[in-house]
Amino acid sequence: MQTASTEHKRTDIRRNDTVKVITGRDKGKEGRVLRVFPDDGKVLVEHVMLVKKHVRPNPQRNVKGGIAEQESRISLSNVQLLCPTCGPVRVGREKRGDRKVRVCKKCGTTLDK
Repeated sequence: MQTASTEHKRTDIRRNDTVKVITGRDKGKEGRVLRVFPDDGKVLVEHVMLVKKHVRPNPQRNVKGGIAEQESRISLSNVQLLCPTCGPVRVGREKRGDRKVRVCKKCGTTLDK
């Protein structure tokens, strides 16, 4: 029997990173990461994996009814971080100075701002 752990999984992708979808129905699309779900191993990417949602009108919140499109979560294994010089790359970690930074595996540039 598995116990529910509150431990966070380590991910190399963070909010506001630019990623490229490498597999699935939206293969080839690029977008900005809106939210990361490390426990589920999923990520929410802008304009990727759009699904239709039926919305009930709510005058108090000024919401019109109808069918709205919104992003759905996509697996972390289906996206790769974009390096500004190389394109989609794998991410390494190095200690530069007194802090750990994310590093491009191809060219070695720092991916953190």
